[in-house]
Amino acid sequence: MDFITLFSEIKESKLFGRYIANDHIEPILEGLPAEFEVSTIGKSVKGKPIYAVTVGTGTTKILMWSQMHGNESTTTKALFDLFSFLKTDSPESTLIKNKYTLLCIPILNPDGAEAYTRVNANEIDLNRDSVNLSQPESRLIRKMFETFNPDVCYNLHDQRTIFAAGETRNPATVSFLAPAYNENRDINAVRQKAINIIVAMNRELQKHIPNQVGRFDDSFNINCIGDMFQSLNVPTILFEAGHFQEDYQREETRKYIFIAFLSSLLNCYENINSDENIELYLNIPQNKAIFYDFVYRKFKIICNSLNIITNFAAHYKEKLVDNKIVFEAFFTEVGEEIEHFGHQEYDGNGGIYSDDTNNVPIINKKADFYLNKNIEFVNGLMKM
Repeated sequence: MDFITLFSEIKESKLFGRYIANDHIEPILEGLPAEFEVSTIGKSVKGKPIYAVTVGTGTTKILMWSQMHGNESTTTKALFDLFSFLKTDSPESTLIKNKYTLLCIPILNPDGAEAYTRVNANEIDLNRDSVNLSQPESRLIRKMFETFNPDVCYNLHDQRTIFAAGETRNPATVSFLAPAYNENRDINAVRQKAINIIVAMNRELQKHIPNQVGRFDDSFNINCIGDMFQSLNVPTILFEAGHFQEDYQREETRKYIFIAFLSSLLNCYENINSDENIELYLNIPQNKAIFYDFVYRKFKIICNSLNIITNFAAHYKEKLVDNKIVFEAFFTEVGEEIEHFGHQEYDGNGGIYSDDTNNVPIINKKADFYLNKNIEFVNGLMKM
């Protein structure tokens, strides 16, 4: 199957960028055909509706939820790309709808989505509330888990640009985890099934983003929803949508999440060799936090008695302005010992750093400066 061409044909064009809230998805939900059952399953802290979409009539039930963290929207876009595909009458779409019943919650945390925050309106991380169930959104996802009684769960998230696939210069564009179900991180039949599905998805993704798939840390935390559901004997898979080169809007990444969804639904529920898959799963490189957005090397700092050649790095901070996400670059580390990679790197070749204040890169200072007074950097980037 030509996943890349298919994606270009079915991509949900009404969703774009990082800021996705209820206002963006409601017109699309209203336009879904009758075979998609759209329902309001609950309310957020601030009373915003939480929607669910059910599609398919098959016996294998999959529960999928996105934007548990309100500012993690890539997998929400990919869910709507999946809906767009399932609206077609292709043999593959028909097969999926006959084989599965999908219950999808596109935005579990609509207050956080609107405010573009990780937490909900009570400033609680819903992915650390699976024991206390202190929030209405946490209680709702548990209720859906118990009433739907899924065979598999897809826990859908975004991860920061800091992560590489292992110790490489390759960003972890997509990462997976079959969460632990106990402190020993043992592998039982339930976790094994999640591993099998991940291995199949990784096999397909390696054709498209070779060496850019990572494996998330599996330290056990029963407060996390994936660990909780795995411990309750339902195979659960964590999806982490990460960075693709120069793709800060996560439009390329959404494509690979869609490919993961579709390949899992088409290929991942057959009988496969369990022992071999454990090894293949563990061979997926573990995520390593070894990236900055920018690294600047060999810049000369001249200020008072200071006259040295040094390095510095910057990260973007994401800010919601007029319903759009603005990326603002700030210095995060200064010193000769910067070993991490930059998604973009600049070599100053001993040239002189200057700026409009004190001519020193300082942590948490905006990354606006000059090289040799004639090359300008604005918001981290060299001005062309």
